[in-house]
Amino acid sequence: MEYITVKQAAEKWGVTPRRVQILCAEERIKGAYRFGRSWMIPVRAVLPNARKKEDEPLYTR
Repeated sequence: MEYITVKQAAEKWGVTPRRVQILCAEERIKGAYRFGRSWMIPVRAVLPNARKKEDEPLYTR
């Protein structure tokens, strides 16, 4: 299996590297694992959906 770095995943998904690290730490990226001080992210991994509270509106007026 091939893996990419946090920086590569961030560029691929259009988010910051720190956001990718947080998603990995929260185990929200399937197949990602810690290797020393780095994260190994599968090439085919996808950006998880954003969280949204059920009773919270998408916007307020």
